[in-house]
Amino acid sequence: MRLSRYFLPVLKETPSDAQIVSHQLMLRAGMIRQQAAGIYSWLPLGHKVLKKIEQIVREEQDRAGAVEMLMPTVQPADLWRESGRYDDYGDEMLRITDRHKRDMLYGPTNEEMITEIFRSYCKSYKDVPKLLYHIQWKFRDERRPRFGVMRGREFLMKDTYSFDIDEDSARKSYNRMFVAYLNTFSRLGLKAVPMKADTGPIGGDLSHEFIVLAETGESEVFCHADLVEMGAPGLDVDFEGDLQPLVDQRTALYAATEEMHDPAEFAKVSADRQLSARGIEVGHIFYFGTKYSEPMKALVQDRDGRPQPVHMGSYGVGVSRLLGAIIEAHHDEKGVIWPESVAPFGAGILNLRAGDDAADAACEDAYAKLSAGGLDPLYDDTSERPGGKFATADLIGLPYQIIIGPRGLKEGKVELKVRRTGETHELSPEDAINRLTEGAFLNG
Repeated sequence: MRLSRYFLPVLKETPSDAQIVSHQLMLRAGMIRQQAAGIYSWLPLGHKVLKKIEQIVREEQDRAGAVEMLMPTVQPADLWRESGRYDDYGDEMLRITDRHKRDMLYGPTNEEMITEIFRSYCKSYKDVPKLLYHIQWKFRDERRPRFGVMRGREFLMKDTYSFDIDEDSARKSYNRMFVAYLNTFSRLGLKAVPMKADTGPIGGDLSHEFIVLAETGESEVFCHADLVEMGAPGLDVDFEGDLQPLVDQRTALYAATEEMHDPAEFAKVSADRQLSARGIEVGHIFYFGTKYSEPMKALVQDRDGRPQPVHMGSYGVGVSRLLGAIIEAHHDEKGVIWPESVAPFGAGILNLRAGDDAADAACEDAYAKLSAGGLDPLYDDTSERPGGKFATADLIGLPYQIIIGPRGLKEGKVELKVRRTGETHELSPEDAINRLTEGAFLNG
């Protein structure tokens, strides 16, 4: 993409109403624009990153055996009356009426709708287990939307729902999502710690929040330091095998949100391994048994022909919130430092003197070769001064930058900059391009 043709409305000054780093940088880098309190347009740069995050989430759900579908944003209120939640949900639900005076709502979540879909088609124990998911926009009318996409009213969520014949089978589905989440967040460049979470009036012991440690986190969290240092299970994990040991390895160590914190239990952790910090919730998994299947009569016949309410769980990932969390975890005073898996562009080409024949030719050659090599480069072909180009490239987080100008070309050199470390290499244009397309720059 040529910057002269791209839509990238960067800001030099930090907006006064942006309180945390991710909100500030998303506005400054031209990723989002606020349309109303807690409601944003996703501009091209932000949208590109959002789609990359969504795709990684999708791939890991598919790897774990979940099946994608898509449910609507607007739901009939009658489904929620069946479950008993319509009157109980509170003011966060946006209630609307259609032209025929039917009560509708803009979905804040989808337990009722997925239960209705399941009960319409699945009648036997042979129809379970099932893991169904969708990635869809949701709306919750937050009383105080703040922190940009971290606590907006409209947001993109991945919701998975599991259906099983009994609690033992449901735990296996739960473990699939537990492990899939660890791999998902690792691929996104995040260290997410699973922490015991409040199950509310449902009860049970199967609820975990996945927390990214960050100074701007919403609440205080407490955990064993080994959990932060523990790697993800890995993409070769066998989801058809026994995942319980992987789950036990992590749940055996102390980790709890502020609401679930037990100081006496935490004190049993050796002092040098006690970790308290602020955290951002990026995922929540939940087993809720027959909470919805019983009132909504989502029944399947067991092997003896008796109707049984299915056991269900829900598993959410805040896809749009993840973008903010990644920035909170990966930035410096100059701007965003994207993990390569979600960087909007694989590299940048900075023409220090647009209009100079030699610089133009070298940049065009680099642009063609990097594009052919699959790096999806952003070519700054504008007439902006070099200092402005450097600032923009760092602000939006171009991971590798080939800096090309007449002076260097006279010596047969260009500069290759690594955004994460700030290191630079003077190389021939061919060498710089080869290092990027072959990944050799990682070796220095």
